[in-house]
Amino acid sequence: MAFERIFTAPEQSFFLLGPRGTGKSTWLRKTFINAHVIDLLSEEIYQRLLAHPGQFANELRAVPSGRWVIVDEIQRLPGLLNEVHRHIEEKQLRFVLCGSSARKLKRAGVNLLAGRALHRAMHPFVPEELGEQYDLEEVMRYGALPIVWNSSARQETLAAYVQFYLKEEIQAEALVRNLSGFARFMPIAALFHGQTINVTNIAREAGVARTTVMGYLDILEETLLCFRVPAYEAKLRVRERKLPKWYWCDPGIVRATKQTTGNPAPEEKGALFEGIIAQLLRAYKDYRGIYDDMYYWASGDQTRTEVDFILVRGQDLIALEVKSGNTFMEAWCKGLRVVTKLKGLNRRIIVYPRGPAMKTEDGIDVLPFHKFADLFAENDLWY
Repeated sequence: MAFERIFTAPEQSFFLLGPRGTGKSTWLRKTFINAHVIDLLSEEIYQRLLAHPGQFANELRAVPSGRWVIVDEIQRLPGLLNEVHRHIEEKQLRFVLCGSSARKLKRAGVNLLAGRALHRAMHPFVPEELGEQYDLEEVMRYGALPIVWNSSARQETLAAYVQFYLKEEIQAEALVRNLSGFARFMPIAALFHGQTINVTNIAREAGVARTTVMGYLDILEETLLCFRVPAYEAKLRVRERKLPKWYWCDPGIVRATKQTTGNPAPEEKGALFEGIIAQLLRAYKDYRGIYDDMYYWASGDQTRTEVDFILVRGQDLIALEVKSGNTFMEAWCKGLRVVTKLKGLNRRIIVYPRGPAMKTEDGIDVLPFHKFADLFAENDLWY
């Protein structure tokens, strides 16, 4: 079943990045019906342009001025960006440069078009896109990647996804020298979903050097499977934790990487639900710019007081706590009450899977997931 995406294309050339399986190519072909398409995922086209890169320019010369051109999997031949640059200038062609990895595009010497192309991202489905078909329990179990959600065999598709990632993104692109070491590392890294990363422990468990693990983490981030949320320096007269927290872009990928099947166990749900919220926040930043920056806050002392997310928009802040239980408890408010004196704090929110919407005596909003998701759809997060 096709679902309407909330991503809106800009009027000028843009990079469109996102993990494999987020539906970038499907959306592009539906949106840019008359665009000229160059699909570098096609091995025939890739090998031809790899051997004869000048043919790319020849092909562009035949495209009428002002037309849209889609170059899919641009990270496979980033050198083509020089010709993209020239044809934006000389023929006013508009390009969508689509890819599932930012790694090669970030390397020194690659022409990133000096502002001539905007940067956009596509994410797994959000509740607004799936509507009534969005089922939180299903998303915790299988994730919300379109390639998986639309599959009649979701578990098998997820397992194949992880293997394809290792084969095509890592092995085929020669991103690591020790593929077996990277394969051992991945399920260990998945255990740190929603936590601060302990590089030393991962290195010991995976049997690789600490510096190697740091490189592996960069690869997961640059191939868009994972992202980090930095610590917020609130300066609240307590020692504060500084290490970033680590999230995977989709709970289904986390579970498939750990080779976990079946309904999520209670001990899994906390991290999975927190990760869903983190990814939801990230998607709406990219789609609608609802905030400028996202952090977490945690004390560095033995109280282990934490606020899962601090959203920043200009001088305003929102503090957000995520809980996986279905019965509200006063203890959930602890972190949000510690950060009450943050300058510019606009709103404090607790989000939990299901239950009634409430407000505490000191003004903390307690929202079930569907109500929280509605804030984004209705652009009502900041009041």
